[in-house]
Amino acid sequence: MSQKIHYNLQVPELVEMALRRGEGILSSTGAFSVRTGKYTGRSPFDKFIVDEPSIRKHIHWGDVNRPISSEKFAKLFAEVKNYIEEKEHFVFDGFVGADKKYRLPIRVINEFAWQNLFVHQLFVRPTEDELTDHEPEFTVYGVPGFKADPQIHGTNSEAFIICSFEERVILIGGTHYAGEMKKSLFSVMNYYLPFKEVLPMHCSANVGKDGDVALFFGLSGTGKTTLSADPQRNLIGDDEHGWSKDGVFNFEGGCYAKCIDLSQEKEPQIWDAIRFGTVIENVVLDPKTRVPDYSDGSLTENTRAAYPIHYIDGAVIPSVGGHPKVIVFLTADAFGVLPPIAKLTKEQAMYHFLSGYTSKLAGTERGITEPSATFSTCFGAPFLPLAPHVYAEMLGEKIDKHQTRVYLVNTGWQGGPYGVGQRIKLQYTRAMITAALNGSLEEANFTPDPIFGLNMPERVEGVPSEILNPRNTWEDKDAYDQNARELALSFIKNFEKFPGIASNIKDAGPAFK
Repeated sequence: MSQKIHYNLQVPELVEMALRRGEGILSSTGAFSVRTGKYTGRSPFDKFIVDEPSIRKHIHWGDVNRPISSEKFAKLFAEVKNYIEEKEHFVFDGFVGADKKYRLPIRVINEFAWQNLFVHQLFVRPTEDELTDHEPEFTVYGVPGFKADPQIHGTNSEAFIICSFEERVILIGGTHYAGEMKKSLFSVMNYYLPFKEVLPMHCSANVGKDGDVALFFGLSGTGKTTLSADPQRNLIGDDEHGWSKDGVFNFEGGCYAKCIDLSQEKEPQIWDAIRFGTVIENVVLDPKTRVPDYSDGSLTENTRAAYPIHYIDGAVIPSVGGHPKVIVFLTADAFGVLPPIAKLTKEQAMYHFLSGYTSKLAGTERGITEPSATFSTCFGAPFLPLAPHVYAEMLGEKIDKHQTRVYLVNTGWQGGPYGVGQRIKLQYTRAMITAALNGSLEEANFTPDPIFGLNMPERVEGVPSEILNPRNTWEDKDAYDQNARELALSFIKNFEKFPGIASNIKDAGPAFK
């Protein structure tokens, strides 16, 4: 048994330990800089759920939720425990969930000090009184140095992310990417909370001065972080939330922001949060000055900064709010056919929630030479243990009950597809979201799009009216119609993977006359 177990160390101690152990270096900003090797993002094909009797019928098994046997898990679990007990290691006790009625007490055991610093900053930190009687209900073992043998352990590769709901344990090994710990516990909350009538959501949340809460859903590249960081509103959280009978609450105590091409001008709150105590992953530093070069994606485009939420000025602590008045679904449509903003009915909201559409751009992934449609169910497909309709139906019920307004906002292209048209100006998108949040958009007249059925406003203050209908921005109207039909077909084809969805939801998608 190791003689060195470090329990709930504070930030200065963890930074000092990580430096002493040679796990990384301090950047010029004071942030702790690490490189995660060949794994610079999540490894979805290495993620498994243990196939156990008590949860078997509830899990939506498939490409996302892959089963592994209890026997394979038990063998690997025993080996991981032996491995970590022989090493100096670090323990964090805390919580997932800012609302005490629904929070999950956790313990995270780490091989590396910097990863323990990461979880200290990302999860909800306990008070001294809470630590005295803390009893973890889920334990995460983070052992990057332990590599699995697929033939022995039943894994896909040397890396593994395995969750056992009966043992209440998550094993993570073979990968140094810290985001696996964050997202594994998000998946756990996505399993438990619907049984408590709480909707778990992959979204950011903020609140206005009058207490009006807004949620922002969107996949990578749609502007979720940028648009929810509003100087006129306070941040509840940037990524994971629950919606209970009392309102919304953040699952986390920190933020895990992408920082590729980060600038002080565009995202001042994130820029200022990268300081002592922040962990930056795979950000290239100048070898002499140690100044971060956020434009350098040579290690990965998925550069990240992890910091506690109180590093954001005006953040809401504890991170809870009322029922949302507005929900915004963000998409970056590279085909240039979706309107910059549209009001959704409840049925359309459920359709687009299930669809989770955005575009992948040429050059973002190997082999992609032109824009392609991509869909992520509920804007968080990799983290949903239950069937998609469970989350969509809960959303529909809550929209009905609380009379929440829902909008689809396109931050992508107009006047033509990517490479031909222009990206919608950020100032116009901000003006449209402001109008949605303050209610003035409700006073506009709306015109339905003939293919997508989306209700487009005819006027928004601060936005040229001619851009509100995307067809008007195309010189070649026939080309617009062709692109619109092709994207509509992508939606229809994607929705075929949801058999049994009510016809009124299915009919809320695009259609051809």
